[in-house]
Amino acid sequence: MKSLSDLRRRWPAERPPLGLTVLCAFIAAAMVFPMTWLLLEVTTVDPDRARELLFRPGSVDVLVNSLLLMVGATVLSTLLGVPLAYLTVRTDLPFRRFWTVLVALPLVVPSYVGAFAFVSAFGPRGEFRDLLAPLGIERLPEIYGLGGTILVITLYTYPYVYLTARAALLSLDTSLVEAARTLNHGRWGAFRRVTLPNIRPAIVAGALLAALYAVSDFGTPAIMRLPVFTRQIYVEYNAFGQDYAALLSLQLLGVVLVVLALERWYAPDESGQGGSHGSAGEAQVRLGRWRWPATLLPASVTGLALAVPVWILGLWLVRSDAGRRPSLAFEWSYAVNSVTVSFAAAVVAAAVALPVAYFAARHDSWLATVFERATYLGFAVPGIVLALALVYFGAGYAPSLYPTLPLLVFAYVVRFVPQAVGAIRTTTLQVDPKLVQAARTLGSSSLGAFRRVTLPLVAPGVTAGAALVFLTTMKELPVTLILRPTGFETIVTQIWRAQEAAYYQYAAVPVLLLLVVSGLSMVVLLSQGEESL
Repeated sequence: MKSLSDLRRRWPAERPPLGLTVLCAFIAAAMVFPMTWLLLEVTTVDPDRARELLFRPGSVDVLVNSLLLMVGATVLSTLLGVPLAYLTVRTDLPFRRFWTVLVALPLVVPSYVGAFAFVSAFGPRGEFRDLLAPLGIERLPEIYGLGGTILVITLYTYPYVYLTARAALLSLDTSLVEAARTLNHGRWGAFRRVTLPNIRPAIVAGALLAALYAVSDFGTPAIMRLPVFTRQIYVEYNAFGQDYAALLSLQLLGVVLVVLALERWYAPDESGQGGSHGSAGEAQVRLGRWRWPATLLPASVTGLALAVPVWILGLWLVRSDAGRRPSLAFEWSYAVNSVTVSFAAAVVAAAVALPVAYFAARHDSWLATVFERATYLGFAVPGIVLALALVYFGAGYAPSLYPTLPLLVFAYVVRFVPQAVGAIRTTTLQVDPKLVQAARTLGSSSLGAFRRVTLPLVAPGVTAGAALVFLTTMKELPVTLILRPTGFETIVTQIWRAQEAAYYQYAAVPVLLLLVVSGLSMVVLLSQGEESL
């Protein structure tokens, strides 16, 4: 299989068109633009006031909790994701295909949905306590706080490590492992000396996604009552503490940049590395007497991540008429609003991503790298920080735009356009440049050749990228809560209102709809790589 760099080399070197360069520069500047307003807001804070806010005890607790949450969730996600990937790829685990799909499914459950399902199940007055009360058990371990937050986020982020490690294991040349075994290395020795070094880049990539998710997640820490950056920023924003919220946002952005730098430093150089699929008839690792006990790992993990929300959702549906509060009743207009704004974000993101992805695929230059990396800034920045930056801009310099739907759609595009860029860039690299050259020799201009040849061939990537943006926008919580126009309710805002009022039964229908829509993301994922099953 050719790498992306190999595919890029097939394109002839040529000077990029001026119009395309200017367009990509404008798009890159627009993607970076929100962060400039956050920096401007911070510079207006009095230095003495800034030191007082940043070094008070509560700020230290927020920093420590955020770091502990990020490290704890990342380590546990890795400790779960790698063994699960190994079991479903390299061993004779019973019902491997079934576990392969089931272990990945927690990725479709938004962590904030899992959080208040766990609170409803295992909280001080939760359903599980009521089940155990006849047995004399009236108190359960505390679900709130750091431990509970790490548990919940881990259950819904380990699939990042699982999927990347699994993909690496599937592409690993297992003849290397067999060679190590013939040199008298045991299974653990062969794994440590051969398998682990080859899949380490994939593990690091998955762990990075888990770390960024953990440190930028807003809903779960808020529900689990853990003071971290995202929760405290939201609290200060609602309390009109803009100075403190801006300083906390800058701190959080600093943590994210450090994580990205550490990943860049730790990840090994992948140049020259590449795996080839092993033969279909390779012998699997036989688990022997541990074959059936090994199923306890995927069963217990997916049981917690999936069975608990399904159980609680069923109870909410049954009790949907209890404690009637008309103000919290679900209306189908919320679903229409969610679909409309998500569709708009998907279309705009695909249109914005197309020229940047084409430029990055066709022109291997520092300018192409800068343009592409600029679009990834919004994805690396936590949603609540991005939303707050746009609040400062809208309230201070463009009151006619804040809060409006165009500003909300713009925030979604900045946040999720990298998903479209990645999908379109990959399909563009797979286009045979000879077809484009043939169109040019027949008299077509650069734009004409792109419209007649390249665009139809990259259409599947455009569609896939737009679909991913649509599905992730449907689940986005902090950006929607902060930037939505007054009275504009969506599925996620309905879920959040029900959670804040502690009337969870009113979240049943919107949660069910969100899970159905989120489940489509797994269809998109599997359709991009059916062989992983």
